[in-house]
Amino acid sequence: MASKVTRLRALALYKELHRLGRDYEPSYGFHGKLRHLFEKNRNLTDDEEIEKALRFGEYIKNETLALYSLRKYRHLKRMYPPNSTSDT
Repeated sequence: MASKVTRLRALALYKELHRLGRDYEPSYGFHGKLRHLFEKNRNLTDDEEIEKALRFGEYIKNETLALYSLRKYRHLKRMYPPNSTSDT
């Protein structure tokens, strides 16, 4: 049976992923996939399996953050000419 601490961790992770999904491409359906994954794991009772699912959620969060950072970097790179050097 999942403890209250584990339940709170799962809810916090869901909320954080939901906030991150706001900036995701709408055609991908991030929120729908997120909800499906959490509903699929809703009935887990084994502590080891719950921890594994939470680690997977943390992995998804970190990968999403990395994609956003990469997108920002690419945008900044396009804003400046490729051969801009300063002679100072």
